[in-house]
Amino acid sequence: MSTIETTRVQVAGESPYDVVIGRHLLGELPGLLGPDVRRVLVIHPSSLAATAETIRADLAQTGLEAFAAEVPDAEESKTAQVAGFLWGVLGQADFTRSDAIVSVGGGATTDLAGFVAATWLRGIRVVHVPTTLLAMVDAAVGGKTGINTAEGKNLVGAFHPPAGVLCDLVALETLPRFDLVAGLGEVVKTGFIADERILEIVADHAAELRDWKGADAADETWAALAELVERSVAVKARVVGADLKEAGLREILNYGHTLGHAIELVERYQWRHGAAVSVGMVFAAELGRLAGKLDDSVVDRHREILTSLGLPTTYRGDRWEKLLSGMRRDKKTRGDLLRFVVLDAVGQPTRLEGPDPTLLAAAYAEISEDAPTGRAPIAL
Repeated sequence: MSTIETTRVQVAGESPYDVVIGRHLLGELPGLLGPDVRRVLVIHPSSLAATAETIRADLAQTGLEAFAAEVPDAEESKTAQVAGFLWGVLGQADFTRSDAIVSVGGGATTDLAGFVAATWLRGIRVVHVPTTLLAMVDAAVGGKTGINTAEGKNLVGAFHPPAGVLCDLVALETLPRFDLVAGLGEVVKTGFIADERILEIVADHAAELRDWKGADAADETWAALAELVERSVAVKARVVGADLKEAGLREILNYGHTLGHAIELVERYQWRHGAAVSVGMVFAAELGRLAGKLDDSVVDRHREILTSLGLPTTYRGDRWEKLLSGMRRDKKTRGDLLRFVVLDAVGQPTRLEGPDPTLLAAAYAEISEDAPTGRAPIAL
């Protein structure tokens, strides 16, 4: 594998921090935690127990009092019950405001750990060590934290920027192909809203990325993937650095998410996030086209790029009413007014508020499957 240089992307704001991207980065962790930290809790899913123990032991060797707490895998960890368990661990270990949390895992783990850090003593430091592509380019960066309820995803949460993020690309060597491809859904999103070069790189390497071989991937594929991570993180850093709490600009990061989150809710979180967002982006593109904002060629480009990666672009035609109900619970909704991020062109996101119900139904008809048995291949 060719050498991948370590890069840093700074996220600006009241509490600026670095996102470090490269290989073999754990030596950076103590510096991101800061000199005053004495205790650290490493939060990890059960599938990463060995990795978390290595990190805990390394931190202990630096003189820190380091603990580890195991949580369920994926979205099952994002509950009030699991958060309560972690608050109990912090209390029993006498964690103070000068101590810290380290999350090791995918987006669900970073969301949960960030929320626990935001709420313990009204906020302690957290450093994220994302181990999936999705977490590297999305969940770990930006300071959004949250847990789920039966009514929807991330409805309980807080804005709490991390002290730093370590995107160690070594973790992607063993990442399953479907997880890598699902993460590319969020990468493609940043391309459509802000950086067309991302779309070009994905198009040039779609076949190799779709058939991800991990540590055995070609040097050119690794180089392309590293650039995609850097560019996607840079897009998010620019947006959240200017608008942490979604007062306006940050809303563009939700492109494809209004329908995507509704699909996740209807599917009881059995779909991967990137797969749901993929369908949501095509829906948003069709909505923009029907509203007279977007050219047919850009809508076609959505389908071409996402399909080339093996991501889904359609969903069950018999689920519209359930999806509509789910979208009305979306965090961007104001009262009964649905709000969607759409495009005027690549790199030109805008907002569509309160579209006519017939327009929404027409856009959904463009992505719906006639048969009720279709499922996203990436979500299985």
